[in-house]
Amino acid sequence: MDAPTVKPTATAVAPDWVRRIFEAVDAGDARRFAAVFTEDGQFVFGNAPAVLGKPAVEQAVAGFFASIRGCRHELRRFWSGAGHCAMDGTVTYLRHDGRELTVPFANVFVMRGEQVAEYRVYVDATPLFAP
Repeated sequence: MDAPTVKPTATAVAPDWVRRIFEAVDAGDARRFAAVFTEDGQFVFGNAPAVLGKPAVEQAVAGFFASIRGCRHELRRFWSGAGHCAMDGTVTYLRHDGRELTVPFANVFVMRGEQVAEYRVYVDATPLFAP
């Protein structure tokens, strides 16, 4: 069986719903972020344990948002195939002490229709919480 062809697309043609997810994150809006998930959706951030279910995703993400002053994402590339998509870029975190940290990230989504069934964030956020 041949592997599916996945073609990268320019950031400008990433779907609007992807941009809206990043807008929700950058606005610190956990409710809007969780709204894109299926009821049984799974969210994995870095090496943290998986969070299961829309309410748990909202609660976990709200906790993360409270641990930082803010963040902003720059989407670099976007790829999609049947039932999944991936993207990469950089994220700049603003810590409560005013310092900024910019690191690369990659996200992988498994879709169920137009909702996210699985969302994996690959990022090293360790320096974010270093003294």
